[in-house]
Amino acid sequence: MTSGLASIVPSMAILGGAGMIAGFLTVSRGWAAESRMLAPGAVRVALVVILAQAAHFTEELRTGFDERFPALFGLAPMSLRFFASFNVAWLVIWSLSCWGLAARRRPALFPLWFLAIAGAANGVAHPLMSVAVGGYFPGLATSPLIGVLGVVLLRRLLAVTQAV
Repeated sequence: MTSGLASIVPSMAILGGAGMIAGFLTVSRGWAAESRMLAPGAVRVALVVILAQAAHFTEELRTGFDERFPALFGLAPMSLRFFASFNVAWLVIWSLSCWGLAARRRPALFPLWFLAIAGAANGVAHPLMSVAVGGYFPGLATSPLIGVLGVVLLRRLLAVTQAV
């Protein structure tokens, strides 16, 4: 495995876990009877979370997350191009998913579950990484906001869906 590819393995493992949970929630939950009424509120929350995630990504980008996170595992920095492209692609996917949520398209739930889970996890992970390094870790300043908003989005998604 090349050092460039190895540098993304920790991120992909963590995000893969979030993706598996998001996939499970997508296939195990359908629209709730109240979803037509509750969907507009969920869309508004999702848009706020997307904006917060954009701010979180900007902080990570400006403070060297692409270098410092792999270094926690003794790995070379990840490609800045990959890091930026990956994050921008997800911001676009999440934004498009808001349309799908408003239209009650079930596939749109997967990216939004993923956003909510990853956001909530960021609220815990960045402070823990800061403790691990004994100081600021890239993404720390915005992580509490994205963490709280991730939980709020999880609750909204739970409200618009129900077990099938």
